[in-house]
Amino acid sequence: MKLLVCGGAGFIGSNFARLRLLEHGDEIVVLDKLTYAGREENLHDIREHAGLRFVHGAIEDAEAVAGAIEGCRAVVNFAAETHVDRSIAEPDAFVTTHALGTYVLLEAARERGLRFLQVSTDEVYGSIEEGSFTEHSPLAPSSPYSATKTGADLLVSSYFHTYGMETLICRGSNNYGPYQYPEKLIPLMVLNALAGDPLPVYGDGMQVRNWLYVTDFGAAIGHVLAHGGPGEVYNVGGPDECPNIEVVHRICALAGRDPAELIEHVTDRPGHDRRYSLSSEKVRALGWEPRMRFADGLEQTVAWYRDNPWWWEPVRSGDYREYYARQYGRELG
Repeated sequence: MKLLVCGGAGFIGSNFARLRLLEHGDEIVVLDKLTYAGREENLHDIREHAGLRFVHGAIEDAEAVAGAIEGCRAVVNFAAETHVDRSIAEPDAFVTTHALGTYVLLEAARERGLRFLQVSTDEVYGSIEEGSFTEHSPLAPSSPYSATKTGADLLVSSYFHTYGMETLICRGSNNYGPYQYPEKLIPLMVLNALAGDPLPVYGDGMQVRNWLYVTDFGAAIGHVLAHGGPGEVYNVGGPDECPNIEVVHRICALAGRDPAELIEHVTDRPGHDRRYSLSSEKVRALGWEPRMRFADGLEQTVAWYRDNPWWWEPVRSGDYREYYARQYGRELG
């Protein structure tokens, strides 16, 4: 199958492109505008593969989309502004990418009769104290990031109901693994721990997340693309949940650091959701199962960052340093 993978130079998108190209033999067209988190380095090992074509462009640019989509049989949309903190400071980019960009992609896919899969997030449901969200749970986003992702999901669903498009939505829980930009909890804490920098933990650190290894999510997306019912939503949750503070302690142990020396509690994020949890019964019924338990995946993730400074050293020496200083009120070491 020839797939248009939008945002395919980002964290989840690049891992998905690699999985489909190397394990499934798909032909992949990556469309990415290469923002701070979308990097060609994420595709370094497959960049010259005969089955991969890279197009530099934004999903809100109809001309770029038209040039990339020709000959494709399906669209998988990972393209997104990704970090809640950035959405609080600069929400306009999130509206442009998630609302306008998704609309442009939907129109291009509708004109050509293509299957369309929207990659979404558990954050559209908001926080849950007990139990797990199902696909029928009400949507209650609490940040500009999750609100604009919710809007994009609703727009995708409307194209199924209004135009009869073959649309699908996959909502994943918190992903982790190689090539993740270090504004997210795990890569941030891993790189700071390896460097001996303080580990900034929001509030009491008892926010609970449902952790999903990135290749497990990629496998679920591919499975839904092949077997999912048009117009359906599928939640994809990780096999383990863990409070953030415990995650940080585990990272310290794997990095050989004393958490008492590095952990620094900072003011909590405004509107910070306390707990996310997704029920994956619906996607499991299609035949998908997660392969990676959190303890094993975290160990592999720490090892990957330790072994690949070529990937993260340019990040920590560039604009990220300014972002980090604004966000946490201190310079990186």
